Amino acid sequence: MMNGHTKLAGVIGWPVSHSRSPMLHNHWCRVHEVNGVYVPLPVAPGQLETALKGLAAAGFAGVNVTIPHKEEAFRLCDELTETARRAGAANTLRFVEGRILGDCTDGTGFCDNLQAHQVTLGGNALILGAGGAARAVAAALQERGCEVFIANRTRERAENLVQALGAGHVLAWEEWSDRLGEMNLLVNATSLGMGGRRDVPWEEMLCRGKEPLAVADIVYTPRQTPLLQAAQERGFKTVDGLGMLIYQARAGFHAWFGTLPEADEVSFDLLAKDLAI
Repeated sequence: MMNGHTKLAGVIGWPVSHSRSPMLHNHWCRVHEVNGVYVPLPVAPGQLETALKGLAAAGFAGVNVTIPHKEEAFRLCDELTETARRAGAANTLRFVEGRILGDCTDGTGFCDNLQAHQVTLGGNALILGAGGAARAVAAALQERGCEVFIANRTRERAENLVQALGAGHVLAWEEWSDRLGEMNLLVNATSLGMGGRRDVPWEEMLCRGKEPLAVADIVYTPRQTPLLQAAQERGFKTVDGLGMLIYQARAGFHAWFGTLPEADEVSFDLLAKDLAI
């Protein structure tokens, strides 16, 4: 039941109807008896600044920002966390006394998910991809003491990412599997394997990996991607992408509603059932 004390938050995107965030956050509001509501907010390109000012004026606690607004949201923030600065993106915004405070919870959510799966952070981490997700993950891993290596089909993009991060190493796409024996963690931060596509011969690519290699995938449709299937067959610890989605959401919920929700099996089952994964 909404009333004059209901805290408001939401997710901005274009389109935004696909987002599962309202389902998850409103579930947490019910479970934790929080007087709050989280709504989808379709905002067309070019209208983000107007929308943010209006939402802040209307008393919203904050919003998540998704495609295609993340980079613009980063530029519009009055204050950024160090994590957001290093990630070059802001996906979680708070409105405080007319100011927009930006954070990037993608990378921290990814690392929290690893730790929940008993993956020890540190050592060498190889990230496949050089887009926004790869940058957020790389920045968070570096903050936790990992030596980061980037491999991307277009080498220039990998080089640009390492330059933006201020640290790291570039591996040629054709050579990354040859270096896998040196790695403690392999992360797929591309769309490879989405929908169950077998667009890479993962079994062959993983043959040089050595325990205790952990393999993580940010793709969560399907939850058990071809990469994770191949890694499990070789006996490596695996971490699927659904946990990253849930753990990155926890930080925002805490910032807006003042309660840190549990990343429990009910939350996982809720999303998995909706996504049919």
